[in-house]
This record gives sequence, C-alpha cells and structure tokens, in this order.
Amino acid sequence: MQRRILLAGATLGLTAPAIFGRAHAQPRNSSWPRALNMGTAAPGGTYALYGPVWGQLVQEATGVNISYRTTQGPNQNIVLVQRREVEIGMVTMGVALQAWNGQGDWTQGNRFREIRALFPMYDTPFHGISLKRSGITQMSQLAGKNIGVGPRGGTPGTYFPLIMNTLGYRPAAIRYGSGSDMSGQLQDGLLDAFLFASGVPIPAFSEAETQGEVNFLDYTQDEVQKLTQTFPELSASTLPASTYRTAGRELRVVGMFNFAIGHRSLPEDLVYEMVRSVLGQQPRLQQSIAAAAETTASNATKNSFLPYHPGAARYLREVGQTIPDNLVLA
Repeated sequence: MQRRILLAGATLGLTAPAIFGRAHAQPRNSSWPRALNMGTAAPGGTYALYGPVWGQLVQEATGVNISYRTTQGPNQNIVLVQRREVEIGMVTMGVALQAWNGQGDWTQGNRFREIRALFPMYDTPFHGISLKRSGITQMSQLAGKNIGVGPRGGTPGTYFPLIMNTLGYRPAAIRYGSGSDMSGQLQDGLLDAFLFASGVPIPAFSEAETQGEVNFLDYTQDEVQKLTQTFPELSASTLPASTYRTAGRELRVVGMFNFAIGHRSLPEDLVYEMVRSVLGQQPRLQQSIAAAAETTASNATKNSFLPYHPGAARYLREVGQTIPDNLVLA
C-alpha cells in the first residue's frame, strides 16, 4: 500500500525512477558537490513522500545527485545534518527550537548550531485515529489505553507523550515505530489508538480508513487552549471535513510548521538554486503531493528563530519576503 501511495503522488513528470535519483547527474557548477544526502523519515508519514519529490526538483535544477536516508524523523535529521552525515533534511519547528537551544531530553543539553533553514514546507497537525469498534472518540478516553505515536525520534514521538501528560490523560503504554507499523498494530488490536503528526492527509491514516471503519481523534476547545498555552510552538487550526474520506466533520487540531534545513557549509549559490527550484515550481510540487499547498515563500514568516542559510535568504528576499538580518547566518 505504501508503494501505491508513493507512485500515485509522482505526477507531472516526477516519475518513480526519477524520484529515487539519477546515477549520472552532473553538477551544473563544478564547485558544487556531486551528491547530497537527504534525511527523510520512516514510511507511513509525509516526509517519506515529500522528500523525494522536492529532491527531484533540486536534482533537475542543479545536476547534483540527491539520495535519501530513512530516519526516525526531525530529531535524527537534525543530529545527522549537524554531523554532516546528511547535508539536507526536514524538521518541525518545535523540535528545531529544542535543538537550537539544547532543550528537551533528546538533545542531552547539546545545542545544534550547524543547521540552517532553507524553505517552509507545510503545517503538521497533531491528531489521531482509533478503530470504530473500540468506541474511542475523544482524547480523554485514552487514559489507561495503549497508544502508538510513531518513531521515537520523530515529532509526534517527542510531543505526544508531553501532550498527553499536559492534558492529564495517562496511557497504559506508549509504543513507538513507523507509521505503517503503528497502523498495522492498530488493525491487529495491539493499540487502542494511533496518534501522529504529519502533513495531511497522513498516508497511514488514509490507508487505515480503507481497511476498516475508524474514528478521527481531535481536541476540545479547552484542550486546544491548554496545549497552546503550554507549548507556544503549537498553534490552533482546523482540518476540513474533506481531508479524509470518512472523517465526516471538521477536525479541531494543534500544529506546528515544517521546514527544510541544510548544513551551514553548503555553498550559497547552490542553496539559492535549490530553494528557487522548489518554491519557484510550487504548483508542480503541489500536484505531486497535497501537503505542498503550503510550500510558499510567504510562509517564511513561520520561522522566527532558526537562522536562514544566506542562499535561502537571498531567494526569499528576491521574491518579496522580509528576512531580518539577524535571522541570516553563514
């Protein structure tokens, strides 16, 4: 099923063989690296689909070969970019804020200051699903239940334990794994609910609703207020009823924005061309993956702390965005 979803998203010339890289790509500037590695995430989430699509646009524009490394998500992507084990990746801004300041248990007090913002991607809404037969229709019913929250090193794996603790709903067990694995455990009755955060529609959620009847779990207004007051990196939003085939109603959620990142050592002119290749072809990107509807230069304002790479800032300013000097760092 995951393969079918991926190929269905590869339209307008972003064919499957091209998505996974051309072995003989040649950089259009001899000073550029011949290849870059991108940190994505495990199957079942949007990064696994979105990454190869924007990577293909970059490869076409620059001639630099892009390869992909499956990771646990934003936390690991930050660590890998910091170490230059990959040069580019994708993160949610809440996790990036923890990394920049050295906060959060996963950072072990280390501040990750080698990462730079490249371009805005899309909002990540936090919500969940349960099987209809479970009778679980709201977050408060998850107290004492078994829940899955995606990979341990991903944004939902980082935040959902904090969210549940803040709301006072203590699960009996919290399990970690890929989105596909969590969906499988839900169908097998090993989980009472699967909570996740990714670009919508979340592929694993869409897959689950084709296999049986599900309930979509969102938040009450009071829960939203408590979460946004506790975590200022979260914002309140809603998902249209049409987001999922069987939702049948608007979903009240909280979310945080995603950004592409790169190592600070990437050449400025290369990063400029990379960002131009993605934002300058946003309609093509969106036709390949729905979450890219929000991949626009205007959403650069969603980043207020992570320094932009100078090449990224140059492009964003050229297209009319105000990027403060203190938010640009070589």
